[in-house]
Amino acid sequence: MTRGGAEVLHGLTFEVPRGQVTGLLGPSGCGKTTLMRAIVGVQIVSGGQVTVLGEPAGSPALRRRIGYSTQNPAVYRDLSVRENLRYFAAVLNAPKSDVDRVMEEVGLSDAAGQLGGTLSGGQLNRASLAVALLGSPELVVLDEPTVGLDPVLRQELWQLFQSLAARGVTLVVSSHVMDEAARCERLIVMRDGEILADDSPEGLRGHTRTTDLEEAFLRLIEERAAA
Repeated sequence: MTRGGAEVLHGLTFEVPRGQVTGLLGPSGCGKTTLMRAIVGVQIVSGGQVTVLGEPAGSPALRRRIGYSTQNPAVYRDLSVRENLRYFAAVLNAPKSDVDRVMEEVGLSDAAGQLGGTLSGGQLNRASLAVALLGSPELVVLDEPTVGLDPVLRQELWQLFQSLAARGVTLVVSSHVMDEAARCERLIVMRDGEILADDSPEGLRGHTRTTDLEEAFLRLIEERAAA
C-alpha cells in the first residue's frame, strides 16, 4: 500500500474478530495510521483487498456502522462540545439522546457548553472520541485515543473500550505506548510497514520468553533482523 508515492505497508494479511479490542502497536511512522485509514475507507488501497463488516472498505453502507477518531481532533472550534455533537449526530442520523450518552461516556459532561477552541488537548481528544461513539457503531477505530490524557482518564477510557467490546462492538486501537498493550485482547505489532507479530499479550510474552511487552517488542525486532 502506498501513500504520497511511497510504499508504506508491505503485504499485510490479518482478520479482526467482532467484539474484540485489537491493538495496533508500534513506533511512530510504522504504518499504523495508514492501515487504520485503509480500514475506515479514506485511504486509497493500491493492491489487495480490505473488507470491513462484510463490505469493501469505504462502501457507503459502512458510513453509519463505523466510528473513527483520528490523531487530529475533528471538532469545530467555534461550537460548544454539545453543539458539535448535535451537529455530528444529525449528520449520522443518530438519536438525539446519544449526545448526552457519549459526553458521559468520555467524561465531558461538565464541559458541554465549552467552545471547542477553548478545550485542552486531552479534552479535544475526548470530544473526537465522543463523535466516534455516536450512533452506536459496530466497529470503532481509534488512532492514539489516549495521547495527552492523565493516567486516571486513560484508565477510565480503557474500561469504556472493554465495556464496548463486551457489548459486541469491535475496536481497533493504535498506540505506541507499551503499557497500554496489556489491556488489549490481541496485539498486531508493526514496524516499518510490516507485521512482526499477531498474538495475545500472553502469547507474545511466551514466544519471546519475557514478562515485559517492551522487551518482547525489542526481541521481535532482533528476530526479524536475524532472519
